[in-house]
Amino acid sequence: MKVILREDIENLGKSGELVTVKDGFGRNYLLPRKKAVLASEQNLRQLEHEKAVITARNAKLKGAAEEQAKKVGSIKVVIKRKVGDQDKLFGSVTALDIAEAVAAQGQTVDRRAIHLADPIKSIGHYEVELRLHRDVVAKIKVEVAAE
Repeated sequence: MKVILREDIENLGKSGELVTVKDGFGRNYLLPRKKAVLASEQNLRQLEHEKAVITARNAKLKGAAEEQAKKVGSIKVVIKRKVGDQDKLFGSVTALDIAEAVAAQGQTVDRRAIHLADPIKSIGHYEVELRLHRDVVAKIKVEVAAE
């Protein structure tokens, strides 16, 4: 099934691209959620018209993401947790915990933008990536301390 993406989808494509997907994925996920439209002749002509609009919208989103990256880049977050033997945490620090700590300092960050390879399970200083836009990545400093 050929579809035209209406927004960026990770591991599939960018907004405005013509991609081929499996029928079930297109019919059950992309089309009902309005993330894509079928690649008909009329939709292809409309795509050409909308590419300018999409480019302008992406430039605006990138500018907003760069401003947010400047604000968030200077933030240092301290998260306190209970600790057991050998400075291991009871539980872990996840992206949600980091998002809440950043929100406590007055900045809003979507938890899905916080990229952690694995949850943090020990005390220390960490640099965590925030993927605010596909071209904009900010880093915040996270300190996990004993309670």
